[in-house]
Amino acid sequence: MKQSILGLAATAILLASATVCRSEESASGRWEGSVQIPDRELTLIVDLAQTKNGAWTGSVIIPGFDVKGKAVNDLAVKGSEVSFAIATGRGLQAVLKGHIAADGTLAGEFAQAGNTARFVLKKTGPPQVELPLRSTAVSKEIEGQWKGQYELSGYPRKVTIKVVNRGSEGAAADFVVVGRKTTTLPVDLVRQEGTLLTIDSYETGISYEGRFNPESGEIKGTFNQGAIEIPLVLQRAK
Repeated sequence: MKQSILGLAATAILLASATVCRSEESASGRWEGSVQIPDRELTLIVDLAQTKNGAWTGSVIIPGFDVKGKAVNDLAVKGSEVSFAIATGRGLQAVLKGHIAADGTLAGEFAQAGNTARFVLKKTGPPQVELPLRSTAVSKEIEGQWKGQYELSGYPRKVTIKVVNRGSEGAAADFVVVGRKTTTLPVDLVRQEGTLLTIDSYETGISYEGRFNPESGEIKGTFNQGAIEIPLVLQRAK
């Protein structure tokens, strides 16, 4: 009798473990759906995948916020429960907690700025997680300090960008904007592709994208903040 009880207990544990594994496997995939935020419906596409070492990774596409392939934060998958955070720097910072139901949907609560709304996602295929971009090294022509100026809402803004290579880690940048006050932007990404230079501050939703002209020695591009795009020409500081 004792052996039978032990055998039943072991079988129950194995079945429970198998159920958890199947639930976690079902979380892997591309999930598409929407969430109803105030005044509009927000389309949401989430990719979730499990790596060989068992860790989870994910990215999100939000067309309404011009977000494509942004990595999710604090991703956790426990059985059929899934949670993660989204911080786009474009006016959206939210936490999503959901449950994979028997009908295959991933549904739950979308929380943002103290408000909550229900979201429902359906699996549409295998995961297409976009790995976050990494900073690259920049050429000697671009490495150094640059200055420029633009106008926003009738007020001039002075910009100083200092780009420095860091060996295998790629380049880093100090990005300072001086208007009514001085703001030093946290920079997450510096990339050079050919003559194109891209500098992103995910937290603030601000970026600069410009092309280096070897003849003029200038970088001509745009200062981007959300949907705002302002021409900005950078010249090497003397």
